Amino acid sequence: LLGVFLRETKEEIAMEICGKREFALLEKIGFTRIAGSPEELQAAEILKSECDAMGVPAIIEPFEIEQGIVEEAKLEILEPFQMEVPVTGYQCAENTPEGGLTAEFVYVENGTDVDLRDAKGKIVLVNGFLRVPLFRRLMKAGVAGIVTMEGELRDNREETDLSTRKLRRTLRAFGNVPMVHTRVLDAIELVRKGASKARMVLKGRTEERTSHNVVATVLGTEKPEEIVSFGAHYDSVDFSKGVYDNGAGSVINMEILRYFKENPPKRTLKFMWYGSEEIGLEGSWAYVKAHKEELANHLLMINVDVGGPVLGVDKITATAEQKLADYLDYFVKIHGFGAETKQGIYSSDSIPFADCGVPGVNFSRDGAQGAAYIHNRFDTLSFLSAEALEKTTRIVLAFGREMANAAVLPVERKIPQNIVEEVEKYLYKKELSEAAM
Repeated sequence: LLGVFLRETKEEIAMEICGKREFALLEKIGFTRIAGSPEELQAAEILKSECDAMGVPAIIEPFEIEQGIVEEAKLEILEPFQMEVPVTGYQCAENTPEGGLTAEFVYVENGTDVDLRDAKGKIVLVNGFLRVPLFRRLMKAGVAGIVTMEGELRDNREETDLSTRKLRRTLRAFGNVPMVHTRVLDAIELVRKGASKARMVLKGRTEERTSHNVVATVLGTEKPEEIVSFGAHYDSVDFSKGVYDNGAGSVINMEILRYFKENPPKRTLKFMWYGSEEIGLEGSWAYVKAHKEELANHLLMINVDVGGPVLGVDKITATAEQKLADYLDYFVKIHGFGAETKQGIYSSDSIPFADCGVPGVNFSRDGAQGAAYIHNRFDTLSFLSAEALEKTTRIVLAFGREMANAAVLPVERKIPQNIVEEVEKYLYKKELSEAAM
């Protein structure tokens, strides 16, 4: 009997969802939509219209974000050779003095204490992007300017883009200096030729912009005071169409909303599409701050971030008690879903909820190595499919149905200590607390 029930349940879900419909919506929002831009608002309005058309009126909630505007960015090598290096400037980084910053130039690799022992007052080149520990060491060493790098030696300049980075508030708590960003292609030449003196120019300003969350609600029929939410961010990074990251999650959640509109759940379901995730989870932070009273009734957050690749693997991360992770391992086997499960955190919009004590489950379909692109111009529909979208949707919906209609929600509204520590480490709470002293 159980086998018959599960087979009928899977057939019912398969009949209710449509990957081709998801893919069509993905095409509609498949344009660059960076935080706080008119294009991001355009995508929000498309999502709202989709909700309204199916009979679930959505609201658009605005919130303010900090946007850095870079007006000029330049890096020149002065000794022992002369070269102007293609760079982009860091948003919100400190401006250089009039006439620029001229200083000794040194490659400090990953910024060990040994590498930084004589870095005071110098412009330094570091490997990759910045994280709090490295930036904190650079500030402590008293560097005058920073150059970061991205890309690969095999990149073709005409076929790749140099991103504009932002010095986030988290980093600025430890200090601020002028910063620019270059390619690995150019960085290797600077080091190989022994660049020893440089001039950096950075001019910019900061302004407030408005980003938006889209929120739709399906009221519960039996337990309307208990809330389970489905979330996904809909913004992209510069240059990217952002269909893999994360238009896919957005359309998956839309399809699940469509199902629950026709099959009312016992609990109230919130469907949220977050703006400005790519610049620091700004949309989900804005939501939890604006809805503090509601969070007391918010029992579980289900998040979808990246999906749709033809070649890939479905993954489920339980930011909750270990028992939920164990259950999810049983769940995928019982239902016949091919997915990897674990307990932990996922760098997405479930983090602010976890920080507020709301457990979460993150679903993703990660592209196989070499078969998906993220945060660049190659994040397009070319490696995605309707069938892959539908596969992940079936997994999310089956779990969502169980949670929305459980006689008693089995997930304890509590974040276990090991996950609390992971969240605090992710948010650099210890370091920020020390910086504030």
